[in-house]
Amino acid sequence: MENDFSKGSVRRHIVSQAIPLTVAQLVQIIYNLTDRIYIGHLPGASGLALTGIGLVFPVVTLITAFTTLFGMGGGSICAIARGAGNIGRAEKIMTNTFVMLCSTAVLLTALCYIFKRPVLYALGASDATYEYAGQYLSIYLAGTLFAMVSVGMNWFINAQGFAKIGMVTVLCGAVLNIALDPVFIFGFGLGIRGAAIATVISQFVSAAWVIRFLFGKRTLLRFRRRYIIPDRTVAKDIFSLGIAGFIMNGTNCLVQSVCNIVLSGYGDLFVGIMTVVNSVREIAQLPVSGIASGSQPVLGYNYGANRPDRVKSGIKFSVGIGAAISVLFWLLIMLFPRAFMMPFTSDPEMLADGVPAMRLYYLAFFTMVLQFSGQHTFTSLGMAKPAIFFSLFRKVILVVPLTFLLPHLFGLEAYGVFAAEPVSNIIGGLACFITMITLVWSKLTKMEQALKKKGELTDDIPEP
Repeated sequence: MENDFSKGSVRRHIVSQAIPLTVAQLVQIIYNLTDRIYIGHLPGASGLALTGIGLVFPVVTLITAFTTLFGMGGGSICAIARGAGNIGRAEKIMTNTFVMLCSTAVLLTALCYIFKRPVLYALGASDATYEYAGQYLSIYLAGTLFAMVSVGMNWFINAQGFAKIGMVTVLCGAVLNIALDPVFIFGFGLGIRGAAIATVISQFVSAAWVIRFLFGKRTLLRFRRRYIIPDRTVAKDIFSLGIAGFIMNGTNCLVQSVCNIVLSGYGDLFVGIMTVVNSVREIAQLPVSGIASGSQPVLGYNYGANRPDRVKSGIKFSVGIGAAISVLFWLLIMLFPRAFMMPFTSDPEMLADGVPAMRLYYLAFFTMVLQFSGQHTFTSLGMAKPAIFFSLFRKVILVVPLTFLLPHLFGLEAYGVFAAEPVSNIIGGLACFITMITLVWSKLTKMEQALKKKGELTDDIPEP
């Protein structure tokens, strides 16, 4: 019953999935931010070192994009297959995804090592910041396989309803990273290299945990040797749903690259400020992302189980909670921007220029829930085309051109890069959400009417 999302309270299922996922993501963010916090306070090089980490962001985001392509795509259709009772197909999906994740990780590692230097300079590195960016990336890439397996295959733990186990995946790696960072950075005097070594070790431990569970006794789905060679139809289905998440992260990579390139023209300082702003964003968007991620397996399962009424209920609940949380964080950031920056830097110049940049960037942060809820709902229900379109629309069609354009308008200069975010949040978020409501509600209503005619749709006991 714990893993059957078509029974009991939809809200309870979403919350039971969202809480462990949110805790896991929180720890993951602390895991990621620990490097930046320690590096931001390295004696004598805090500004340059933090900027160096910011230059690596696009490469890390690209790796995340490929992880999401397979993890989100495979996990979503796995949840739908499980809801429909097709365990054989769910196991084929899981096995195929694992093989594709590992193959892609090896290829990405090789390519990134080969083109490391020209890529970092193309992303805006100077001779001063390349030293730090190159040191960190050289070691970080050694853990690409571990990172992709731990995050990508964790989707399949969550898709089976084991959100708490999925939380432990992140916890074990994150706690280890937090403990090892000061040891390697300051204890062994390795600086930025020490942060990368601690990260790779932590990623290995997380990956080992995921593999141990998925090959263990508690899992509902098992790897099958006969599915090791990817099936073309299954691969196509994984790509069709995962491509939305890939584009979302891929466009994040594009936006980060464009921002770094434009900001580098105004000095390394503003690249460092953007690194801090993006770090704060990871924290601020966490609760909304957790609710959206928690609703995804529940919505997908009920959609596969022909329960459109429960899908509607889940969408309403997740959007309402997400909206309330995003407004709260928006108010806190707008009122206390300096407090959010200080954990990452003590540089007076960075703080002085960073506060107005922070306020400008988060001016329309409360509209973020519209984009999140629309994207995750489309993906949950297997509606790949609108999910892909709106991933491209906000970042590629809106943010990238605005990042190049706004610095030349109204005397904004470097601050024009930060102003592109609120404009795209409002336009892109509204367009995505309105389209989602129009398309999804119509589709679910038709499903309800058809099922009621057949007498196959019965109401659950009303939720309190």
